[in-house]
Amino acid sequence: MLDRPRSGERALLLHVGIGRHCDADEVEEFRALARSAGASVECEINAAVDVARPRYFVGSGKAEEIAAAVLEHCAELVLVNRALTPSQERNLERLVRARVFDRNTLILDIFAQRAWSFEGQLQVELAQLEHLSTRLVRGWTHLERQKGGIGLRGPGESQLETDRRLVGLRIKRLKTRLGRVERQREVGRRVRQRSDTPAVALVGYTNAGKTTLFNALCGAGLEARDMLFATLDPTVRKLPLPGADDALVVDTVGFVRDLPHELVAAFRATLTETRQAALLLHVIDASDPHHRDRIAHVEDVLEEIGAADVPVLYVYNKIDRAKAAAQIDSGSLECERIAVSARTGLGVPALLEAIDAFVGGRRIVGRLKLGPAQSRIRAKLFEWHAVRDEEFDGTGACTLQVDLTARRWRELCRREGLSEESVLEEVC
Repeated sequence: MLDRPRSGERALLLHVGIGRHCDADEVEEFRALARSAGASVECEINAAVDVARPRYFVGSGKAEEIAAAVLEHCAELVLVNRALTPSQERNLERLVRARVFDRNTLILDIFAQRAWSFEGQLQVELAQLEHLSTRLVRGWTHLERQKGGIGLRGPGESQLETDRRLVGLRIKRLKTRLGRVERQREVGRRVRQRSDTPAVALVGYTNAGKTTLFNALCGAGLEARDMLFATLDPTVRKLPLPGADDALVVDTVGFVRDLPHELVAAFRATLTETRQAALLLHVIDASDPHHRDRIAHVEDVLEEIGAADVPVLYVYNKIDRAKAAAQIDSGSLECERIAVSARTGLGVPALLEAIDAFVGGRRIVGRLKLGPAQSRIRAKLFEWHAVRDEEFDGTGACTLQVDLTARRWRELCRREGLSEESVLEEVC
């Protein structure tokens, strides 16, 4: 019988590099992941291997060192910054007499703690079960196959086969439920598409300040915490723009290097919001000395989920803490980079103008003649702050000097039965 050691919060961190020792950035990030999961870091061990060893991933000598450190520091967990095979995980547990979790399992556990919506919980459970399905081992033999002899004829199915069957059934049910959720999301997306309202999605490395920027843009008041994966479930809010047009802004889950494939697959429905956005705001922590590497990791994930072709505006956040903030372009709208401080509000108006320039598109500027019976159109134009001047004649008709986005002009024409050529002297 295989009894796994009990879990706990006192952790030993194992940083393993392939062909080299781990960079300080990798070490700090894995340490932050462990703390985000609620672990108390008692000890850290660094190792470098030329190639992953089949038994423990590291050599037997290093494995013995880990076992001794676990005993010395009374650690209850060993967290490894690499993806382990089921056999490597099991062999390490037998040697060190403590639970062993690899990087993927740790990230899945953090997601399980952060999921609060029904959809988020389904997605995390699906990712966990798909990860678990490769790690089922024969833990006991009381449901073994027929062995022969009186009293030894089992029910014909081993415990391992029972576990795999039950896990497979649960995965199937979860995928069915998530399919229904995706269809509901698709209905909402079609409604937004009919209203011609563009969506702007915030993407970026975890803890880059996306939620703080989300609050600064639309006054959402969401809780922003200085930790990895503080936001898991997407939030959508209305975004007023300077051009009197509106958009929707979506706060999404943060990315990280080597994001587990189970998570990417499970969250594909949620990440559809990213794929179908009119514009991506790639939020970058300008105070992070490794932000160039972070940009590359985020772009890899965007390509994996099929969002690589969506227009991107690079938003360098936390410039109030960045030493080299002056080197980041925060000026013209022709540049695809904007520097802001979501915490202080610095640069946010320029960002709103840049978003407006990206999603607003062509503008309609000219004269529009309306009859006395078309007062509803006149009222709508004034509501949109699109009227620059107005003249009346003796019959009650009026001529308006209008300036509005092409999207709102098409919407007005569709609702009121106007011809799109009704505006004279159209200017792009």
